[in-house]
Amino acid sequence: MTEPLPAIVLIGHGMVGQRYLEALAERGATATHRVTVLCEEPRPAYDRVHLSSYFSGSSPEELSLTPAGFMAEHGIELHLGDPAESVDRAARTVTSRSGRVFPYDVLVLATGSYPFVPPVPGKDAPGCFVYRTIEDLRAIEEYSRTCTTGAVVGGGLLGLEAAGALQGLGLSTHIVEFAPRLMPVQVDEGGGAALLRTIEGMGLTVHTGVGTQAVLTGDDGSVTGMSLSDGSALDTELVVFSAGVRPRDQLARDCGLAVGERGGISVDARCRTSDPRVYAIGECAQAVDGRVYGLVGPGYEMAGTAAEDLLGREREFTGADLSTKLKLLGVDVASFGDAHGTAEGSLDVVWSDSRSGIYKKLVMSAEGVLLGGVLVGDAEAYGLLRPLTGSVPPVAPEQLVLPAGLGPATQPGPSALPDTAVICSCHNVTKKAVTACSTLPEVKKRTKAGTGCGGCLKVIGQLLPPAADPGLCGCFAYTRAELYEIVRTRRLASYRELLDGHGRPEARGGEGCEVCKPAVGSIIASLAPAVGASGYVLDGEQAALQDTNDHFLANLQRNGSYSVVPRIPGGEITPEKLIVIGEVARDFGLYTKITGGQRIDLFGASVDQLPAIWARLVDAGFESGHAYGKALRTVKSCVGQTWCRYGVQDSVRMAIDLELRYRGLRAPHKLKSAVSGCTRECAEAQSKDFGVIATANGWNLYVGGNGGAVPRHADLLAQDLSEAELVRLIDRFLMFYIRTADRLERTSVWLERLEGGLDHLRDVVVHDSLGLCAELESLMAEHVAHYRDEWAETLRDPERLRRFVSFVNAPGAPDPTVRFVPERGQVKPDLAVLTMGGPVR
Repeated sequence: MTEPLPAIVLIGHGMVGQRYLEALAERGATATHRVTVLCEEPRPAYDRVHLSSYFSGSSPEELSLTPAGFMAEHGIELHLGDPAESVDRAARTVTSRSGRVFPYDVLVLATGSYPFVPPVPGKDAPGCFVYRTIEDLRAIEEYSRTCTTGAVVGGGLLGLEAAGALQGLGLSTHIVEFAPRLMPVQVDEGGGAALLRTIEGMGLTVHTGVGTQAVLTGDDGSVTGMSLSDGSALDTELVVFSAGVRPRDQLARDCGLAVGERGGISVDARCRTSDPRVYAIGECAQAVDGRVYGLVGPGYEMAGTAAEDLLGREREFTGADLSTKLKLLGVDVASFGDAHGTAEGSLDVVWSDSRSGIYKKLVMSAEGVLLGGVLVGDAEAYGLLRPLTGSVPPVAPEQLVLPAGLGPATQPGPSALPDTAVICSCHNVTKKAVTACSTLPEVKKRTKAGTGCGGCLKVIGQLLPPAADPGLCGCFAYTRAELYEIVRTRRLASYRELLDGHGRPEARGGEGCEVCKPAVGSIIASLAPAVGASGYVLDGEQAALQDTNDHFLANLQRNGSYSVVPRIPGGEITPEKLIVIGEVARDFGLYTKITGGQRIDLFGASVDQLPAIWARLVDAGFESGHAYGKALRTVKSCVGQTWCRYGVQDSVRMAIDLELRYRGLRAPHKLKSAVSGCTRECAEAQSKDFGVIATANGWNLYVGGNGGAVPRHADLLAQDLSEAELVRLIDRFLMFYIRTADRLERTSVWLERLEGGLDHLRDVVVHDSLGLCAELESLMAEHVAHYRDEWAETLRDPERLRRFVSFVNAPGAPDPTVRFVPERGQVKPDLAVLTMGGPVR
């Protein structure tokens, strides 16, 4: 008879619980143990670090940390919405809320923490919330629809995130913090002052040094205000308590496990509790150093330690680095090491610029050892400074805090760090482990560095080796971005000039290749007005540079036919235009399909039919949708405030304006956009290259998103913009992308690769740090002023029409190999389908 596998019961399925399951799977323990997980929430583990992104459109599914199929692949039994109610250590069983009893050989407590709510009168009134789970956020979102003012109790990390969320929901927002400054744990007095000035400049009202005395209620029992300890009162209809957390250790207390004097399940260096069969990890545990760690990095370390000990391997958790780098309400905040200078004899090196909201402090020992620091407003140096903690920096400390232009011409980089320096504190990955890899994907796969908070990505990029030959291809030793600059500055309007003047010596005088020709063609097209080139991509030499699709201004399909995609700006269309599309499809026998980009595609046209189809569409007011080009495709929209009861801005009009402004803009890769009329995000703007979401105060701009084969959530570039500010920033963003991206590089990949990432992009296009903005705006203005519809331009010129034939020597003769068969009332390509028995039709 087969012996049953030893049973592991994991109580809690948050971020640390999921990391424990991954640690078991990585070590093969899921194959040798039966693993059961009891989860209180109705969904598997999700990213609580980025919880606030729910309010900017991230769905619960996008926040999930549990890969599809993970539980089934590793035989893990997950019970959602059925938390543990009691533990019988003598019988070694756990009883859940549903009454089910689960035996265990090993029990792991990952119960996390719970929000602390001050015991003030009115704390349970309708309108009072905590900020901890997706369900909490959904409740806040729903309740806020009838409110105009909100208040957050607590000015720490989560409190500021909650305040940003309330402001994003359109509420006038107050922050009440009992300490004399914001984020009192992470920053000192100077950093708190800089943070305060910046946050108040965003329109939030901050009350520090006061506590909440009571939540005031109206006749219906719901919140109407708050009374504060200084005798003042606030009018508010919604209160969010974010005054810290406490370890969830009640289950341990009830079953007799040892707990710390101030809470937390006591564990040893191997994360074992007072019962050797029971482990505790994450925020519910008091580590051997007496601390309860509320950061995800230490929790992950504890998860790995417990998994190793289960298998009899040596590993200990004796404490963790509390360094952290955050972006709160768009403000960079970081602290590391002895940030408050508590070490005896420590000295401070400070740079403070109240005008720009920047504060930097390094704590040094008398011997010159870096002990810690605080960075507010500019945390660019965090990736270098944190690993240097505990050592003597390679340059004078004041040089490490001075802003660019005031410090030395060359600053020390990550290469100056020792191999033992921890680069990723979330997963405890050293410089040595990073440099053993060649690419960022390899680093993420092998070490998990860069997959947590993301604060280490810039340093990782600087540690990885550069490409051996950065040249575009065998014809050019320059990158695409460098070729763009050559074309722009020398006003080169032809590929031949560029190749003969700036190609590799062996390529000059040649014909070029299939890599550089379309890339250069795109560069010249995007700069056409500025360099004096024709804006029509099929004129002269330009025609020979184009990809197959551009060559006929239509998308080639698998049977040799083409598709026609007219532009439908913003997805808005009149009944009359719908009828025209239907008539064209009927008369030319085309297959019709409504796409995800809010357009109608017409498939099955032969080359010789294209001009006739375009003529019908152009006469009805349509133009090319550029579905064939590396150019702007669509700007989707929801119906916005015009029709939707949740909409706060006219998203349709904005989408139409943006699509008409950027139509025909040639780029390194295709561009997609969307505009949502509220934070419910029905247009899916955050999966686009540039997306716009309406707020009560204007528009939020997101960039670098991608919903394709490698999805990426877009990043917030700027918020609460006026329409003029929004358009100006998009102009700059698009032209900077076109200027600096590699060949066939989507904005999502470009932004990940861009040195300095989003922060650098923001510096360039928002703060004009490189002095380029006027030029970028001018280039976009040239494009807008000189735009011409390529279909209409072709139809006006008989010479241009001559290329649209299936056979040059037999104009008007259709291609007999392009055939169709009926299907579902339309047509489909008549192609041979390969089967095990041979081709069939």
